[in-house]
Amino acid sequence: MNASVDRIARPWGSRTPYGRDEEWPERVDTFLAEGVEADRVQRWVQAASILHSDGDAMDIAVADGRMVGVRGRAQDRVNRGRLEPKDLYAWQANASPDRLTRPLVREDGHLVECDWPTAMDRIVARSRDLLAERGPGSIGFYTSGQLFLEEYYTLAVLARAGIGTNHLDGNTRLCTSTAAEALKESFGCDGQPGTYDDIDHADVIALFGHNLAETQPVQWMRILDRLEGADPPRLLCVDPRPTPVARRATVHLAPRIGTNVALLGALLHEIIRTDRVDHDYVAAHTVGYEELASRVKDRTPEWAAAICDVPAARIAEAAELLGSADRLLSTVLQGVYQSHQATAAAVQVNNIHLIRGMLGRPGAGVLQMNGQPTAQNTRECGADGDLPGFRNWQNDAHVAELAEVWNVDPRTIPHYAPPTHAMQMFRYAEQGSLRMLWITGTNPAVSLPELSRIRSILAQERLFVVVQDLFRTETAQLANVVLPAATWGEKTGTFTNADRTVHLSDKAVEPPGEARPDLDILLDYAARMDFRDKDGGPLITWHDPESAFEAWKRCSAGRPCDYTGLSHARLRGGTGIQWPCNDEAPDGTPRLYADGITWAHPDVCESYGKDLVTGATDDVVEYRSLNPDGKAVIRAAAYLPPHEQPDDNHPFQLTTGRTIYHFHTRTKTARAPQLNAAAPDVWVEASASDAAALALEEGDLVDVTTPRGAVRARLRVTDIRPGLLFIPFHYGYWDTKAGHAPDGETAGRAANETTITDWDPVSKQPLFKTAAAALHRVERADGHPASAPTTTASAPSRADAAPGTTGGSCALVHEEAAE
Repeated sequence: MNASVDRIARPWGSRTPYGRDEEWPERVDTFLAEGVEADRVQRWVQAASILHSDGDAMDIAVADGRMVGVRGRAQDRVNRGRLEPKDLYAWQANASPDRLTRPLVREDGHLVECDWPTAMDRIVARSRDLLAERGPGSIGFYTSGQLFLEEYYTLAVLARAGIGTNHLDGNTRLCTSTAAEALKESFGCDGQPGTYDDIDHADVIALFGHNLAETQPVQWMRILDRLEGADPPRLLCVDPRPTPVARRATVHLAPRIGTNVALLGALLHEIIRTDRVDHDYVAAHTVGYEELASRVKDRTPEWAAAICDVPAARIAEAAELLGSADRLLSTVLQGVYQSHQATAAAVQVNNIHLIRGMLGRPGAGVLQMNGQPTAQNTRECGADGDLPGFRNWQNDAHVAELAEVWNVDPRTIPHYAPPTHAMQMFRYAEQGSLRMLWITGTNPAVSLPELSRIRSILAQERLFVVVQDLFRTETAQLANVVLPAATWGEKTGTFTNADRTVHLSDKAVEPPGEARPDLDILLDYAARMDFRDKDGGPLITWHDPESAFEAWKRCSAGRPCDYTGLSHARLRGGTGIQWPCNDEAPDGTPRLYADGITWAHPDVCESYGKDLVTGATDDVVEYRSLNPDGKAVIRAAAYLPPHEQPDDNHPFQLTTGRTIYHFHTRTKTARAPQLNAAAPDVWVEASASDAAALALEEGDLVDVTTPRGAVRARLRVTDIRPGLLFIPFHYGYWDTKAGHAPDGETAGRAANETTITDWDPVSKQPLFKTAAAALHRVERADGHPASAPTTTASAPSRADAAPGTTGGSCALVHEEAAE
């Protein structure tokens, strides 16, 4: 099959059907800039996607020193040559004329260009002054989920052993911290038990709060191809929106926001009541089953139906799917992670797999998914609130081991308390104890909750803000120093996707102007600060991506995320490889726990667990008493209602999320013309019944208000569950006429003007899906439809309600499938 397909109008492309237990066929997707023919490409340079957690492998087309296109890598295990819309088009943002090309410093209230020595001298001077006057707790680092492994590891070393601060976290706190915490609660350690290959073998695939079609689109292509082949899987979808997954599901449950624990309790009740439990597996590999069985004994489908507003019969049908599965694959994402009782709910999904013995076999696995391309690396490298190598901050032997790797005194590494999570860091800045915040590759002035508060914190005179980024983002506008960074395609490094696959991304072109790779910036800072080990030598001994990777291998050796069998050379030219990869597993490890639970023993586990209601940390004595032999822990959870409930003034619930055409705050995707045209502005989704009750119509300009703020946008009437509103969180202010956030009482464009400062007690992940809201019309549509895509979860409730999303010739992609 050779075809040219409009991949805006048809984001998942053409089908290549295959049957259960067969290999997914290849299909190579290629997009070249207009006017560029294949024979003009001078080099194809290996890379992988940097705009979602799928890890789609690709090659960058280079001609005359510039990027001119991309193609999928057919030999790679993750995507077999396929690319999704952001993969295909967003590379064009690299050449945007508004890239940062020189450092900026604040003078008399304005950012002005300067040279690198001037910018770095200011950062180093402030760092040294604060260390002398206030100590390491006055300095914090807030990083991204889009840098490379080598950069995260360098940041972790200089922050924890150089500065000696406990304040280091990533914006992965917003998307993946619950995934990590749920895995630690159940298995004693982070690391995905399953693999994308399980899609090929499962007979039931359950997606909990996971719009796979728009967040990991290539794996949705994989499911679509299975649905068209022999012995297709049955799908369970738990999502309040009519996503593409929901439309193809055998059973679709659309529960009331904030009731996931109640729903999962009823599903577990039914599995246990009908004795679909693998008792031999439970006895051999778990502790805690009796408490779970007792806790869910009375959680009938009828009980959950009253809480979740889902028919009891449908809950029973969903439980029958889960209980009758021969090979069950479950995936979990933000509908669980960013909602009420996030970790407690994610752990209950693990419990389903543990009591059914659905782990470690082809088709039987759980994927506590990630939202960002390198979220897994922040967790491995210790750049997101953990110690590097999945070490336990409460285990003195682990701290000593890390200190030996870094050749520092163990007392240098802060471990007096849990590493500080992002929301607490901003609170410390608000209170004044944190006086310098270095922000790399993220835009909290749009992405964090309750934005008026975040802007006021970042704008404080006493807080010295450093921003390291590609563009003059909303956050950069508030900084004291802005450092221009190189990005994907302009630097070399590795990154690991959501199923533990490590890819190498090579440098294809030079960065613009004076922009530098993040690794080079961090190494320069470390050298200027003159960080030393305990023998007086340089703390950081590496000098480039390859030597940084080799240093990381030494840190990972013998830990769950063991990279010792990998190298830049081995990752170049072939497929990505799944960790652990070492002498025992030289070709990588497709599935964890195939031979039982391996990293839950008290001496080696990453965490001793937390209370699922309070988040209080257990100690080693409690953990050893519960789990002396290091089995998986089945943790029961009580349902609690959300903290903020609808009332007469705010009768709706509000949730936020993504669209397939954009990533985070659109700093890259909005600069790709095809993607921006597909979803150019913010919208609000409401159900047909709610719109009718308020006499609202498609395209009306409306305000969504909460106790924190308001968003103004056009209305899209969809089949979302009644009582719920949805706003995509991607839209900020840099591309508006004003160029900055609104002042005073004016309604904003960013969804997070409205969201609440609240977080899960266990994972500390902000809860973007629990606000109470009101909906009011500002003006009638008058022929102005909402700018929401019609190809995705935002499709209108009536086929003629809005024009379709189209691409045009500029969006055509060549798809070449193997015969």
